[in-house]
Amino acid sequence: MANFQDSYLSGGNIDFIEGLYARYLEDASSVDPSWRELFERSTDGAGRPIFNPTPIEPPAPAAKEGKGEGKGAKDGAKDGAKDGGKPAAAVATAPQTAPSLAFEQDMKLQARVDQAISAFRLRGHLRAKLDPLDRPRPPLEHVADVGMTDDQHFSATELEQMVESFNVFPEARVQLKTLLGRLRRTYTGSIGVEFMQMLDSERRRWLMKRMEYTENRTDFPVQEQRDILTKLSYAEGFENFLHTKYVNAKRFALDGGEALVPMMDALLEVGGGMGLREVVIGMAHRGRLNVLTNILGKKPDQIFSEFDGPRDPKNHMGRGDVKYHMGFSSDHTTRGGQSIHLSLAFNPSHLEAVNPVVEGRVRAKQDRGGDGERRKVMPLLIHGDAAFIGQGVVAETLNLSRLSGYETGGTVHLVINNQVGFTTDPMDSRSSIYSTALAQMLDVPVFHVNGDDPEACVHVGRLVAEYRQTFKSDVVVDLICYRRFGHNEGDDPSFTQPVMYEVIHKHHPVRALYAKQLADQGRISLEVSDGIKQQCMQEFDAALTRARAESQFKEPNALEGLWKPYKGGPEAGVPEVKTGVDKQKLREALEKLAHAPEGFHVHPVVERTVLKKRQTMLQTEEIQWGEGETLAYATLVSEGYPVRLSGQDCERGTFSHRHAVLNDVKTGAKYSPLDQFATGKARFSVLNSPLSEMGVLGFEYGYSLDVPDGLTLWEAQFGDFANGAQIIIDQFIAAGESKWRRLSGLTLLLPHGYEGQGPEHSSARLERFLSLSAEDNIQVVYPTTPAQIFHLLRRQILRPLRKPLVIMSPKSLLRRPEAVSKLEELASGGFQEVILDKVKPEGVTRLLLCSGKVYYDLVKARDEKKDESIAIVRVEQLFPFPFEELAALVGKMPQLAELYWVQEEPRNSGAWHFIFPRLHDLIATRGQAPVKVGYIGRAEAASPATGFLQTHNLEQQLIVEEAILRGTKNGR
Repeated sequence: MANFQDSYLSGGNIDFIEGLYARYLEDASSVDPSWRELFERSTDGAGRPIFNPTPIEPPAPAAKEGKGEGKGAKDGAKDGAKDGGKPAAAVATAPQTAPSLAFEQDMKLQARVDQAISAFRLRGHLRAKLDPLDRPRPPLEHVADVGMTDDQHFSATELEQMVESFNVFPEARVQLKTLLGRLRRTYTGSIGVEFMQMLDSERRRWLMKRMEYTENRTDFPVQEQRDILTKLSYAEGFENFLHTKYVNAKRFALDGGEALVPMMDALLEVGGGMGLREVVIGMAHRGRLNVLTNILGKKPDQIFSEFDGPRDPKNHMGRGDVKYHMGFSSDHTTRGGQSIHLSLAFNPSHLEAVNPVVEGRVRAKQDRGGDGERRKVMPLLIHGDAAFIGQGVVAETLNLSRLSGYETGGTVHLVINNQVGFTTDPMDSRSSIYSTALAQMLDVPVFHVNGDDPEACVHVGRLVAEYRQTFKSDVVVDLICYRRFGHNEGDDPSFTQPVMYEVIHKHHPVRALYAKQLADQGRISLEVSDGIKQQCMQEFDAALTRARAESQFKEPNALEGLWKPYKGGPEAGVPEVKTGVDKQKLREALEKLAHAPEGFHVHPVVERTVLKKRQTMLQTEEIQWGEGETLAYATLVSEGYPVRLSGQDCERGTFSHRHAVLNDVKTGAKYSPLDQFATGKARFSVLNSPLSEMGVLGFEYGYSLDVPDGLTLWEAQFGDFANGAQIIIDQFIAAGESKWRRLSGLTLLLPHGYEGQGPEHSSARLERFLSLSAEDNIQVVYPTTPAQIFHLLRRQILRPLRKPLVIMSPKSLLRRPEAVSKLEELASGGFQEVILDKVKPEGVTRLLLCSGKVYYDLVKARDEKKDESIAIVRVEQLFPFPFEELAALVGKMPQLAELYWVQEEPRNSGAWHFIFPRLHDLIATRGQAPVKVGYIGRAEAASPATGFLQTHNLEQQLIVEEAILRGTKNGR
């Protein structure tokens, strides 16, 4: 018998044999007669198949003759006797017949065929012709089975044999050379696919069938080829026109990657036919202007006018953004007659930062429109190759894709792979073969396609659209192209890639290559192709004439659709709104929040510190911070305003003050008391986010852009964790209105306060937000009572002004006995930007202005001293600065001699540098005797806080003594 390792029934062939047996059970005639004979012999007495293709064990060694023949031989003889009376050794050594040898050889061939099929599917992309510049790929000797994609592994005779097709063909058996030819065309042509790593076998089989049956090509009729050529002509013509009319102007051209345009068009065509009705697009600079005009339909007149700029620059001082950052929206009609609304998101120069913003917008649109299946609205992200692999926010965004609070039904990722990142070669920018390697963290396919094969690009565009709409899964396309010019049009790339650009300078553009291909095939003549090209240039010429004859320049559209009832701009003139809620309604709400459903087993500590405490509050009517916040959410939702709160551990709250979700200690079931207040589409959503700041904050900012009538909040676990999202804060939250005229009511909850918890758990970097504050762009507040947070959150949604709100939220004040509010304070009044002191202003000689927790330390020391010449005033809203209210207060203090700003933060942090010039302006309004202006707080420090509790307590004591007991010292 053949050696066990070479047996056709060895473990290496089990998958093949089991698949063949499953086909036999369904249809015996579908398998080769030799296999059918084997399976038919493997039946029980009733004729039922019992074949079980498990690896056979090697035969037991034969027993020695003579005296060595003992127990083993006797046992073998007994076992053999059960099978026709032959000893086991005789069975193992019986000579094979000629048919069985032929059969085994056929199976060995089939096993090698099986390996070849697997190699093509798994590694074929490594042999694919992906580089338009046709440069050799790096050697891949370390990939062992890639060689199975070569014909030399089979003899000329074997290539003529019939073999199992393994579903590469609809037919069960085909000639080997035919099978290999199809695999080669499918997997090693202009398209390479990474999909065999996917764990989901259903999606793998779906892709195999659609790729292998078509050989990863589409047989385009002439009209569709003409459409592709026309798209390429407009894409190329647009760039050529700008290159000649606006010499050296930055535009981050698509030259070399023009196939992106027909690919996107194909994606929309198929998606529209499968229920897609809206696409939100995020992309950086490369090709953005081209996509704007050739996909979204922005008139080239407008783009040309943006190159020319406004006729009166004074009207746009300090506003606007460069043209390749601007967004746009339009209604796109497919050739099939479907209307798809397209939105290109505004974005900054920080590559990939727009990704989570787009995802948040899509989720908001899906939630608002009831798109629970996530078929109607889709995110489309267009990346650069170096940015996709290099920027951490890409991984953060990919990680959101399957999380219930953030999923959007699958994102299509298109990577414009220029094969260079500014001046950096791929070998210096990534440790992987492909720039898309990061996508392997998800169970998704990655398509690599040669950008000089537009028909392959369109085929992939169609396939990924169908895949996304079918499986609601992310999918990645790596469009491998090149950059004809430098990073921008004023750059010379030959400084750093001289060899590459020598090739590029000699390389024909994709439109010319495709036009020649069509002419050679007798499909479309070169004369017709040239006519299409000339028509494009004539249209661009006419657009430029119109742009320069008329005043075309205009700022982006804003405050349309959902945003019509809301306003941005200055806070002044915005009418005040009533934020108080009837006291009886508050009591009823608190009563609901104080109980869990019958039979729900609440943790004993939570029962005591949350539910029982709320029941006690109904008696005392004294509300702590957590209840003030929760009552704000409850009343807003009950009035029809949706509330969405996300962040790390925010269901419970970092400091266990919220417990917006209760967990049954016996069953693990969850219950949110705020669910009781849902009305219509308004509900309260609280989400424990992944350990991500930039990705999640970007998502929530995007969500807020499409839910102006809802309260969207993001909470940092500790305030300074917002450091990880600084790009979102700087470029979107603080500057979005000024740059793009986009409003947002996003609210940030940033725990802040000096409690002796060390440098990373003290400061939310208040100074950074204040340094970003200008033109009424954001609101920065530091509230100190439950009533203040209640009215503040309600004010954020009830008044028509939409501005991001940054809240320095407390830690120790969450439960500090002095920091409570009477229920009546929630029922009446509103948010106080300044909270005045109880002392009479006429006798005040020293005025202490402060914000936050330090107030309670100051007032305690002042009251113990019983000094009514010292007034302590809380500035609860730092920006917009409440100048008029404070000026009126200072005007009522005729004996005022000293005005100090007191803070816990170091002198170079906190609000001091923001406050200092405004204090002098306040004093200037008095027109009376000079007043000394000064600072009381910690000394300048490189680190936000000390790491030692004893040192913290000493520093805090010195601040209070300086402010209340002794007056200021020159050294602080």
